[in-house]
Amino acid sequence: MKRQRLEEAEVWARLGALPGWERHDDGRSIVRSLKFRDFSEAFAFMTRTAMQAEKLDHHPEWSNVWSRVDITLSTHSAGGLTELDFELAAFINAIAGPAD
Repeated sequence: MKRQRLEEAEVWARLGALPGWERHDDGRSIVRSLKFRDFSEAFAFMTRTAMQAEKLDHHPEWSNVWSRVDITLSTHSAGGLTELDFELAAFINAIAGPAD
């Protein structure tokens, strides 16, 4: 059940394995800001992430201003964080590189 809301202990354990991510919105979401060299690099990152999001059928809330991408992950239908959020966050970390 990837769309089942995770218990608090599981959220904290998974978050500890994801450098750069923080809890937000009363614990119902996780957020990360990424900085790239330029717009093209940021857009390429977003394209790769979008392809993975489609495969998971789980889509981020995000914004892009030139070289910065701000991301929020949450499973709204579950009212909080699920395995899907952490799976997509791990993918993002793998392609974006280490947290600043």
